[in-house]
Amino acid sequence: MNGTVTVLDKGAVRIHSYMSPADTFHTTTQLIETPARIIAVDAQLTPAYADEAVAYAQGLGKPLDRLIITHAHPDHYNGAARFGVPVHALAQVREQILARGDSRLPTGQVIPVTDFTPNVEITAGTEVVDGIPFVFQAVAGGEAADELLVKLPEQGVLIAQDLVYHDVHLYLGNNDIAGWQQVVDALAAESGYDTILAGHGLPAGPEIYEEVRRYLADAQELLGDDGEAYKKAITDRYPSHVGPFIIDIANRSLFPADH
Repeated sequence: MNGTVTVLDKGAVRIHSYMSPADTFHTTTQLIETPARIIAVDAQLTPAYADEAVAYAQGLGKPLDRLIITHAHPDHYNGAARFGVPVHALAQVREQILARGDSRLPTGQVIPVTDFTPNVEITAGTEVVDGIPFVFQAVAGGEAADELLVKLPEQGVLIAQDLVYHDVHLYLGNNDIAGWQQVVDALAAESGYDTILAGHGLPAGPEIYEEVRRYLADAQELLGDDGEAYKKAITDRYPSHVGPFIIDIANRSLFPADH
């Protein structure tokens, strides 16, 4: 396996957090193991890493029940077809995925939009699966226009995905640092969650919020009007973070005249 898996035992629930290698910026697929099934959250940038997550899930001996896509960024949905299960998402996330259309990998491989279009709509609220309450919450603004937050209140687990990164450079292409700061402040105000699952990087605790806040404040200070200058400044300030290519991708949106 090229990726790594972190296992968290939460009693009636076990979390298996698959993290891709640094070449796809430590993108995570969360495998939530309930007493009778596995619910997957997000699907990797490349089919190869999606296959690794699926193979690991199959080794747990319980059926994959569904795949939840949290937001409309290709590194979280490209591999959806490999899971072979219904794909769930917020209605607005589905529309954003459809609007993006086919996905092209850095290798040139094209993944048709039909391979990852969600087909089951998630509505905000609570769904009980095998006696485990899953709380679904829609969040607007921040890393993406719309994102799904998933909470397991009885286990103290908050599946934040790309609302939180852990030792990985942040994608700022949505151009909404202020909105992201507000979201992180709201998450930090949540009580009862000691395990935070990030969309990039290893699972963390609530201390991760201050780390994201600090990065966002630094980005706001350094951004300026020159994408290359910003990349150098932020990578100099966070030399141990992985995923500098994320900055290049974001800069295409932030500084379109330069690309």
